[in-house]
Amino acid sequence: LKDPYPTSSISNNQTYITFKLDESPSRLPADIQETGIEQYLTAVEILEQFTNFYESPRSISELLEMTGLREDKDKRVKKLSGGQKRRLDVAIGLCGNPDLLFLDEPTTGFDPSARRAFWDMIKNLKRDGTTVVLTTHYMEEAEYLADTVALMNHGKLVTQGSLSDLKISNNQTYITFKLDESPSRLPADIQEISKISEGMVLINTENPTAVLSDLTGWAISEGIELTNLEVSRQTLEEIYLGILK
Repeated sequence: LKDPYPTSSISNNQTYITFKLDESPSRLPADIQETGIEQYLTAVEILEQFTNFYESPRSISELLEMTGLREDKDKRVKKLSGGQKRRLDVAIGLCGNPDLLFLDEPTTGFDPSARRAFWDMIKNLKRDGTTVVLTTHYMEEAEYLADTVALMNHGKLVTQGSLSDLKISNNQTYITFKLDESPSRLPADIQEISKISEGMVLINTENPTAVLSDLTGWAISEGIELTNLEVSRQTLEEIYLGILK
């Protein structure tokens, strides 16, 4: 991006961002939350229209296959579901076979099944060499898809890094189990780090190996069953909320 940084201006509540790009514009598409595509054209007609903008576009057949729209290619845009429209938006963004694709909250309003199917499509794009920059409010989505995560709060960058690095730097592990015995029977050091509610015990620790050793050793020696014992790391959402505290 040249001259020397992007500049922006605001007019009639619209923001315009300008910059100089030495590369072909086809290498820098974007997918926004709403597009102004013609509602009475079919999906395949829309793709025919957009592929004509590029010198070496992807084939329409490939675009339909990549985005799972083959069976819906002859539906008018106005008849497509919300998820199908988002897939069409991405197909439009892929017409020029870009190296870099921007996706702005692509799964907003999706049901769980449609969201998972869309995630699989993004995974396939990554596998094929496309770099994807994705904004989302769904932490589970970022955790599932991202190699590098940037967390923002009120427009400011809070932290960034690989998912594994973020989890290592926020090194909390949760140990949960159901205890049918009186909590007072737990070893004193375990009681100190436990939260107990209706027989469920939650331990938040940075030293899970030692805690598990003490806990299971005690349970075996006392003949006590730790029902539904689970060990889990912090989720990205928990890391984010912890940073904001």
